[in-house]
Amino acid sequence: MGYQRGKLLVMESGFYYIYAKTCFRYYRPEESSSTGLPPVDVSNTQLIQYVYHESIKQNSKSVVLMKTGSTMRWNITTYNMYCAQQGRGVRLEEGDALYVNVSNAWMLDPEGEGTYFGAIKLGN
Repeated sequence: MGYQRGKLLVMESGFYYIYAKTCFRYYRPEESSSTGLPPVDVSNTQLIQYVYHESIKQNSKSVVLMKTGSTMRWNITTYNMYCAQQGRGVRLEEGDALYVNVSNAWMLDPEGEGTYFGAIKLGN
């Protein structure tokens, strides 16, 4: 696999297992926050993870390979977290690309152990 501009690039054709995990987190500051702004209403937020496949055979057209997520009803505590993970096997050709996109990216957990993406070649 290679990597370029946020995409995994397939260097060898074969059957791959694709996996992705995305953690979303929301910290609600106290009402007496120094910003003076009211907290953002995230009481009914969609947190969706999409994994896209760009096929070299179809002129690099992107199609959704996997999709998972939920409409979250956060509780009223100051800290909330939700993780979405998925995986599947798929045949990929040399030159194909894979990437992840999410809804509400501003809520992504910045820590690497909670959000990651990859592919393992299982065979030809």
